Amino acid sequence: MHPDRIAELLQPFLDPEGSDGAVLLRSQLLSISTYIDLLLRWNSRVNLTSVRQPEEIVTRHFGESVFAARHLFPAPRRIPAEKALTEVQVIDIGSGAGFPGLPIKIWAPHIRITLIEPNHKKVTFLREVVRALTLTNIDVLAERAEDYPTGAGAGDVVTLRAVERFDSIIPAAARLLGPGGRLAIMIGQAQIERAIHLVPSIHWGKPVRLPLSSSRFMIIGSKESTK
Repeated sequence: MHPDRIAELLQPFLDPEGSDGAVLLRSQLLSISTYIDLLLRWNSRVNLTSVRQPEEIVTRHFGESVFAARHLFPAPRRIPAEKALTEVQVIDIGSGAGFPGLPIKIWAPHIRITLIEPNHKKVTFLREVVRALTLTNIDVLAERAEDYPTGAGAGDVVTLRAVERFDSIIPAAARLLGPGGRLAIMIGQAQIERAIHLVPSIHWGKPVRLPLSSSRFMIIGSKESTK
């Protein structure tokens, strides 16, 4: 897909006025274009996503992921990358075809990110995308979040989307947070109250409706700092 069309489709998920720096560079749009090509090619052989139309893939998958990225890392290019983001550890749980983890990495390329995905075919795809986009400071692990050792490194940010095994995965995600860490989940409106109930130790912000959706929300919670 042409980068200009991708930019047009993603505009509702970014700052319409550009006042907060929420814009994608040409190089980032080209990375997304390459990613889409790989996803469409692989999806004909491996069931990565039930969404088949390229433009819907952009809005449903990349749009929601970029929306999360701009809230978690506002205008990262205004911050000296070597100083501000290299030590930020992001853990993306149940990455599937890479959402929201890989678009977050494209948005803020200097973060460190771990993608956790138990399906080995999807893991192979994720590693191919990482190679094709020449992404660095990224690990792809073939395991379940419940089995991820806390000693492997606490997350400053933990993300998850399209949640399965809801009652077990939400507490598992919270367990991976370091002090002061943030948990960002994208879920249906009917799941919000349950998520808050499952991890009462998290201080939840106000749910934010995802653009172009009537029933999907993002909610970000934070773990109390020990400082």
